[in-house]
Amino acid sequence: MQLIKHAHACVSLVKDDGRIVIDPGTLTPDAAAAVAAAEAVLITHEHFDHFDENLICQALDARPDLRVYGPLSVVERWSARRGQVTAVAAGDRVTVAGFDIAVFGELHAAIHRDIPRVVNVGYLVEERLYHPGDAYHVPSAPIDTLLLPTSGPWTKLGEAADYVREVAPRRLIQIHEIMLSQIGQQSMARFLSPEMLTEVPLTIVPAGDTITV
Repeated sequence: MQLIKHAHACVSLVKDDGRIVIDPGTLTPDAAAAVAAAEAVLITHEHFDHFDENLICQALDARPDLRVYGPLSVVERWSARRGQVTAVAAGDRVTVAGFDIAVFGELHAAIHRDIPRVVNVGYLVEERLYHPGDAYHVPSAPIDTLLLPTSGPWTKLGEAADYVREVAPRRLIQIHEIMLSQIGQQSMARFLSPEMLTEVPLTIVPAGDTITV
């Protein structure tokens, strides 16, 4: 399948005639175009940088065929759209636009003890690619390609390195990078490399580029 990297946490996945988009949030400038091109939207959690509520509302109004999947905390706001939205949780397995999706994880990573943790799920697509949302949850399945958040108020280099070691993917691709400068991204790639802390190098995919996964 093809992965299209959008800014920050958003990616589109394309296979045969199917297309899905994960986490089109308000920090992704082309989120509206990504949603318009997709048959379904997957949301990991309710934070604005992963979930543009106004955009999704407008898309659901305009496209009765659009399907949206996410935690109950996200989709419960559209209780009148049962046919369009589906709540998912850890342990669920669904077929979305021809993609096999397994759901893992339960909570967003801790930011601070004074900030409540929200529900966060990760998506394993086609038993190959894992989007963790904002969490270092290790899914109970082998992972070929791991999308790794590299910046944010909850991230930490040491924990990220340990997470990569535990998941042990064949390929590691950066997401959630918007808080890092180009120098910061290259610094992360240096630390997350076989020369330093991990056995697999961090691949930086510029927004707008497409790669095969």
